[in-house]
Amino acid sequence: MSDLRELYQEVILDHRRQPRNFREMEEANRRLEGYNPLCGDRVTVYLQVKDDVVQDVSFQGMGCAISTASASMMTELLKGKKVEEAEVIFKHFQDLVTGKSDGSDGVGKLVVFAGVSEFPLRVKCAILPWHTLRGALKQQADAVTTE
Repeated sequence: MSDLRELYQEVILDHRRQPRNFREMEEANRRLEGYNPLCGDRVTVYLQVKDDVVQDVSFQGMGCAISTASASMMTELLKGKKVEEAEVIFKHFQDLVTGKSDGSDGVGKLVVFAGVSEFPLRVKCAILPWHTLRGALKQQADAVTTE
């Protein structure tokens, strides 16, 4: 079990050091900012949605390893997915990090965040990019906050 935790930590640290899709997207047709006042994490999610499919997704921001890794892995996972699929994945991820699921219900590589549920203050770090994504998908005008 400790080997698995170490692997999970290494995956999170890798995405923190080299976040995937970390860029401003000029051609984005949806964009939203998110903020976690508790720890200071800030994220902007950029989306290019066409015909109800997430053609491209990227992010920028500053945050802890969990927040950055969550955003990085989210962008990798959601490219090419239908908006309704993104909603389902959001729900599965939220259940995972809040301890309502063990990750066997379709989160794939995101299972590395299963241990976050043991640290309630870190749940908001992990879920911030996802709530920001969800708001952008719904074309929400106001920034997302975890408070």
